[in-house]
Amino acid sequence: MHWLYLIVAITAEVAATSALKASEGFTRLWPSLIVLVGYSASFYFLSLTLRVIPIGTAYAIWSGVGLMLIVIVGWMLFGQTIDAAAVAGFALIIAGVVVLNVFSSSVPH
Repeated sequence: MHWLYLIVAITAEVAATSALKASEGFTRLWPSLIVLVGYSASFYFLSLTLRVIPIGTAYAIWSGVGLMLIVIVGWMLFGQTIDAAAVAGFALIIAGVVVLNVFSSSVPH
């Protein structure tokens, strides 16, 4: 169940961050509400994962996967460009998350 909580936390964080751009500095009501609800839900579900997953590991996965998804959202929805250096950096982040999950004994399986 802790992995499901982490997935929900990541999804809520990505939705909130996407809405943050659309809120235009909290001047638009609905995107601003999505930001508040999304970040609140994200931190709540992240806190639930910390009952089982160590904080460093949970945060690394939460932030790394969230970053990757935000890059994709920025590219697809907001027309942001991604250059080769950014792709290399993102690949290193993915590699780090994979190493944590596959090889680290600090991650519960």
